[in-house]
Amino acid sequence: MGPSSELDEADCITRAQRGEVAAFAGLVARHQDRIYRFLVRMTRSREDARDLTQETFLSAYQALPRWRPDARLSTWLFRIARNLALDQLRRAQRVPFVALDEVLPEHLPADHRTPEAALQARQRIAALEGALARLSVEHREIVLLRDIEDMPYEDIAQVLGITLGTVKSRIARARTALLRLMPN
Repeated sequence: MGPSSELDEADCITRAQRGEVAAFAGLVARHQDRIYRFLVRMTRSREDARDLTQETFLSAYQALPRWRPDARLSTWLFRIARNLALDQLRRAQRVPFVALDEVLPEHLPADHRTPEAALQARQRIAALEGALARLSVEHREIVLLRDIEDMPYEDIAQVLGITLGTVKSRIARARTALLRLMPN
């Protein structure tokens, strides 16, 4: 996000805090895809992810007048989404997983590649899916935030409500666990 888009977002936030629905709609449009992808991976249900995405933005809309920019808006939204997803997973007592090729089609081979390359890419994704599915929720969420969403460590600390040092050590432990679970 460049300086002008940060100003645009700050302007949208200010206008949305004053009650301008169109400004809030702009914020939703800017962030909903990333929130949805994160929730699909956490819940393993597109339907649940859609519902939780709506719930995330409804909660954000209700709390926005009181929101202060101590953190970036995206960080705050991820924290709301994470909390809602964890609540739902606890209620359902399940720790699901979603196939990466369902939510990351842009990382699959292009049509012009050979069938062998496409097969190898799908096999690598399947192996990663299997390994991620066996990670604890704590490790999976930190891998998703850092390595899939490319979120900075400081933002992850705010989303998860942990210290920067804990983020770094948890990422290291999660990646180690992930590597152990990957087939040779």
